[in-house]
Amino acid sequence: MLQRLLRHFPSSQKLKDNRFLKPFARYLHHHFLWQFNRQSVSGGVAIGLFFGLLLPFLQVFFAALAAIIFRVNLPVAVFSTLITNPLTFPAIYYFAYRVGNVVINTFTQQTDLATDIEQVMVQQSGMFGGWLLQLNEWLHSIGWPLVIGLFLLATSSAVVAYCCILLMWKWRVRWKWHCRRQLRLHAPDE
Repeated sequence: MLQRLLRHFPSSQKLKDNRFLKPFARYLHHHFLWQFNRQSVSGGVAIGLFFGLLLPFLQVFFAALAAIIFRVNLPVAVFSTLITNPLTFPAIYYFAYRVGNVVINTFTQQTDLATDIEQVMVQQSGMFGGWLLQLNEWLHSIGWPLVIGLFLLATSSAVVAYCCILLMWKWRVRWKWHCRRQLRLHAPDE
């Protein structure tokens, strides 16, 4: 299955020769960006999920940049950003809003920081023509819960995906060794 998937990815040489990617060609030569091993794939998925969930725009750019910086699989990182697409976007953002809302309600019940910030915004709203107050109202109603929820969702899903892929990869390798050992034990002696 992996071989069939690899046929659809462009080769590293094709990407280096692409005229749009020419300025970045010197960063695309590292072999870790193209390897399919346990660390590289799990890191690529984690980076792709993180930026795919956290950012509503430029996800692919930031995932590719992070993949180059952390030297993980570049195609996997870019492909993993597609977790948010027109079909999944509403559900993910609604869930992130709900998570952020729970966190903010828990936090504001324990401290009066929100009212202190609101008082400062009201005092400074005259200087900025009221847009700061409107921004505060939006952040209070939808913005902060959404931002906090997206950050928590992106971070937790990246960590969980990274750990799960590492464990599944390790389990698969052990299973293959177990099957080989069983074949050797039950093979007829010649």
